[in-house]
Amino acid sequence: MKLTPKTTTLLVLAALVAITPFFFPSGYYYRVGALIFVNGLAVTGIVILTGYAGQVSLGHAGFAGIGGYACALAPVHLGLPPALAVVLGAVISAALAWLVGRPILRLKGYYLGVASLGMGILISMVLNNERWLTRGPDGIDVPDLGLRGVLKDWGLNLSNGEFWYFFSGIVMILGAWAALNLHQSPTGRALRALHGSEIAARTVGVDVSRLKLQAFVISAVYASVSGSLLALQNKFITPDVAGFMHSIEMVTMAVLGGAGSVLGAIFGAGILTLLPQVLTVFAEYEQMVLGLVMMLVMIFLREGLLPSILRKLRGTGE
Repeated sequence: MKLTPKTTTLLVLAALVAITPFFFPSGYYYRVGALIFVNGLAVTGIVILTGYAGQVSLGHAGFAGIGGYACALAPVHLGLPPALAVVLGAVISAALAWLVGRPILRLKGYYLGVASLGMGILISMVLNNERWLTRGPDGIDVPDLGLRGVLKDWGLNLSNGEFWYFFSGIVMILGAWAALNLHQSPTGRALRALHGSEIAARTVGVDVSRLKLQAFVISAVYASVSGSLLALQNKFITPDVAGFMHSIEMVTMAVLGGAGSVLGAIFGAGILTLLPQVLTVFAEYEQMVLGLVMMLVMIFLREGLLPSILRKLRGTGE
């Protein structure tokens, strides 16, 4: 029985989540693993927007900030449990993406990137300046999700690091499953046609404007949920989560691993999350080494690390 690419990707991700903890030398690595999965979820949304639809956003961290602050503010001001606050953050992000996306997605290339960057900066400014609500740069506490206590009552006693590792891993796999289903659907084929050529896509009856907006809204929901998971995991959030550098990190992770591949983008998220941990001994040169790695990948492996490596392996096998 031959496995489909979708099944293979999901099996690989599930195996990584399940097997990797056996090699952890300490509990700290559960925290690093959970952070990789949160970033992996965010870049899966970038795959839908950039890899499938061919659109660029440099402001997606703004949606992560909305998701994170929804988990901090909704339980306090609206009385919602944290789980419903995640849903509220995703709904707000989707609505904002729909409103903002309608005008800015008419732009192309660098203009679209700059417009989306402006949106992200505005969200970051609101989170920094509205101290009466967000406490500004000092950040704000986030209530506990409460699910770990429920699992403990059922006899499954996990440490905080273990819980967030497996919970974030499961959410990332579900996000990957949804993205892969979209890729194989008629909408996914239309998005790929749009990526290839907008003019050709219009010629065969594709509603280009609607599809662009759909991809933008879906990717915003992914970013929002990732921001919520990060806030709930840390039990604290600051406006940095919505900052410009976080947006750049999202795009860089996707491009590094392969923006056209869900598994490749998650692979890129893992590398760029782990690399700063490895480079702590070279703290003064960390940014320089990261930049050098990116330059080498863009020059020699333009499709991204994972797709390029797999292609070379297949070529060797032939």
